[in-house]
Amino acid sequence: MREFLVEITTTIPEGTEPAEVDRRRAAEAVRAKELAAAGNLLRLWRPVGELRSIGVWRAGHEDELHEKVLGTLPLRSWMTLTVTPLESHPNDPGKADAAG
Repeated sequence: MREFLVEITTTIPEGTEPAEVDRRRAAEAVRAKELAAAGNLLRLWRPVGELRSIGVWRAGHEDELHEKVLGTLPLRSWMTLTVTPLESHPNDPGKADAAG
C-alpha cells in the first residue's frame, strides 16, 4: 500500500439546510472510523485557525485512493482535494527498518 498526503478543503454550498450538513458530518465521522480501521486513514490534522484538513492516507494506488477511499466520504461532493504521493525518506526517524 502506498501513502498519500491529502489536503482537504470542505465548502458547504450556499443554501444547504443545516440538518443536511449535520447528517453528512455525522456520516463522515462514521466513515472516517471505518477507513481508519481498514488501514486507509492513518493520521488526520486540522491546522490551527483553518477550515481544512491534512491527512496521511493509504491505498494500493492513487486511482484506488480517489475511487474507493476518498470517493466514499459523505462530504466528498463538497471537498476540494490536493493529493501528493509519498515515499519514505532515508533519514525518516520513524522508518521501520531504521537501525536502533
